[in-house]
Amino acid sequence: MRKLKLCLLVLAVPLLAQVEPAGGNLPAQPIGPTDLLAISVYGTPELTRTVRVGDDGLIRLPMLQRKIDARGLMPADLEIRIAAALAGEEILVDPAVTVTIAEYHSRPVSVAGAVKSPVTFQASGKTTLLEAVTRAQGLSEDAGAEILVTRPAKAGRPAVTEHIPKTKLLDGADVLWNVVLEGGEEVRVPRAGRVFVVGNVKKPGAFRVEDGERTTVLKALAMAEGLAPYANKAAYIYRPATGRPVEEGTLTEVAVELRKIMDRKAEDVVLTANDVLYIPDNRARRVTTTAIEKAIGFATGTASGALILGLNR
Repeated sequence: MRKLKLCLLVLAVPLLAQVEPAGGNLPAQPIGPTDLLAISVYGTPELTRTVRVGDDGLIRLPMLQRKIDARGLMPADLEIRIAAALAGEEILVDPAVTVTIAEYHSRPVSVAGAVKSPVTFQASGKTTLLEAVTRAQGLSEDAGAEILVTRPAKAGRPAVTEHIPKTKLLDGADVLWNVVLEGGEEVRVPRAGRVFVVGNVKKPGAFRVEDGERTTVLKALAMAEGLAPYANKAAYIYRPATGRPVEEGTLTEVAVELRKIMDRKAEDVVLTANDVLYIPDNRARRVTTTAIEKAIGFATGTASGALILGLNR
């Protein structure tokens, strides 16, 4: 067998670019499954083409008997591997190979939750969390106080979720919160909690609970613009079971001595997210759990979350 000398030439891009990459010459990052590569072999048009990396990380080129493993390689490293394969099988002498990334498909970043337009995109080059939120057209009005970034497991490291304070990211006071995304991350923006005020109040509805702020029965009544005429001075809190949405049922009833609270003879009661504060009228001292669940299901199904129907009996 004739001994071949492998010489990898560095040539100008115009001489080698016989195939125009679909997405241009994207920033070089490790190659992954389903990425689209633009491979150019100088002077050999039959080998110059775009190639999709298989799910197993392998690529196949014409005339080569064996597939080439591209998984995890940088484009420059793949150039050397392709050139060595062409020379090793005596297809070419001194092959000059150029590899560029036409499309990334192995580096998805998904942004979901309380954003204006949930999106999934490919992280080509350096992509920051703020850029990812911008691609989702920003946060929606009901966004909570933090953003969750879940990074995939790799190299024996388990999946990790980072908690990013929304205000620190958007204010830009500390760039360390604007973390870099490498691909494979899931960005989720939880919605802020709400409390529901129903029954004999002037403005029944669902009201936002700000993280870190104390929401009490009196504050909830203030957001509902106060008691309506003939409201009973006894109230009830319907609280969902821990970890379960309110519309799934299993509510616990807590009696509230509203008259004593308003007369400053009892301590105000703290509400938590998804609590339902029900103010009956003088004719009804309590409402059934089923009625509460139906009302909250109606509220969560509307765009505004407003409770249009009263729960008076």
